[in-house]
Amino acid sequence: MQFKFAFVFTLLTSALAAPCAVDTRDLSKRALSAQSYSQFQVSSGVGGNALAEVKAKFPIDEHNLASVSDADLAIIKAARQTAENAETEAGGFNEAIKAAGGTKTTAGAALQVGKIKNKVLKLKLFTLAQQIEQAKGGKDNSAKIAEETKKLNKNIELDKAAAGKKSTSVNFQGTSQP
Repeated sequence: MQFKFAFVFTLLTSALAAPCAVDTRDLSKRALSAQSYSQFQVSSGVGGNALAEVKAKFPIDEHNLASVSDADLAIIKAARQTAENAETEAGGFNEAIKAAGGTKTTAGAALQVGKIKNKVLKLKLFTLAQQIEQAKGGKDNSAKIAEETKKLNKNIELDKAAAGKKSTSVNFQGTSQP
């Protein structure tokens, strides 16, 4: 009886320890993984450093955009859409600011700083996705990139003007899952 158990146990552990085929061709280029909005949002904390926070959450080599994997590009696009939804959809910033009594209240002002940081997130991810697509040989997105970069720069300046001010996020349900 003990021999049978030992034999079966040996077979099972051998099978589990056997090497398995994993496709690693695209893994070396991957920098991102799908996350919930609460994990990749940058609106909590204080204002003033939103762009650096976005870059830390989405560490893409901007000097070699053509090398960004298709999977990472899909995550960037999904995260951008979720960030936009967190601004405009039910349960998002616009609704929360209104419920807080507007931007003149303490809670509303902190939500407004968070909303600006969220706009930096949304616009940076949008321009990044457009730049990646263009670098990969897609259509010329220069006009759209310039237009959205102008909006991004405006929101970066608004964020810098709110440096040190309390920033509040919203409890928005969404992910960067493509």
